[in-house]
Amino acid sequence: MKPSRDISGLIEIMAALRQPETGCPWDIKQDFNSIKPYTIEEAYEVADAIERKDYEDLCEELGDLLLQVVFHARMAEEENLFSFGDVVDAITRKMIRRHPHVFERSDADTPDKVKAQWAEIKAAEKAERQARRTARGLPETETPGQLTSVPRALPALMEALKLQEAASRVGFDWGAAGPVLDKIEEEIAELRAEIASGRSEEAADELGDVIFAVANLARHLKTDPEHALRTTNTKFRTRFAYVEAELAKQGKTPCEATLDEMEALWQAAKSSS
Repeated sequence: MKPSRDISGLIEIMAALRQPETGCPWDIKQDFNSIKPYTIEEAYEVADAIERKDYEDLCEELGDLLLQVVFHARMAEEENLFSFGDVVDAITRKMIRRHPHVFERSDADTPDKVKAQWAEIKAAEKAERQARRTARGLPETETPGQLTSVPRALPALMEALKLQEAASRVGFDWGAAGPVLDKIEEEIAELRAEIASGRSEEAADELGDVIFAVANLARHLKTDPEHALRTTNTKFRTRFAYVEAELAKQGKTPCEATLDEMEALWQAAKSSS
């Protein structure tokens, strides 16, 4: 087996890894559920490489993500569900269908018109998919409604944004960021009350409301909350590394320092950044 620029080479490698008699013991024992966390992790590593503008790393991470697709397709083929070719066929059909303004004739000549057209086509596809489920005797995936287009499997923060966007399309939304800030303050007040009462489950529920409202504020500010939080995470890493480095100069570790000492160094890190 040799490296190849052809996708068929990767498919052959995965088939060899999954061979019961001669394959890799770890790869052989995997199934859809065991591989699922790795698929999510690889997608995040792609995003991280993009944010760091490390395009050599991006190339490698995209390969890792592609491997996940090939892995799932191979397991499906072994169960006679579908093959990698079926995956490619499905996505090419979908992209051609969702871009009639490119591959056919359409009056969608602006980004907003394209977005509206995309939503209409997705709704039609969902109806067809549900019809196929019904024909196979499967129940409806979800009660029809404005929010059914938002997948439940998304990361919670992304799901919140998409739910808010879907509701906004029918007018269920604030017109500006100001009222959202008021809502955040209202939710924080409710969270404070639950914390003071000692009701942990209710406090967790109110915390979710606060996060949902903050995500809504990000949407009104046209800011990606995931990106904003990642930026803050990077800032935290840098500042805490400064605290550790300064303590090391004193012959200390964070465990040996007081909170006041670390806070003073943290403020110094903030001032220097």
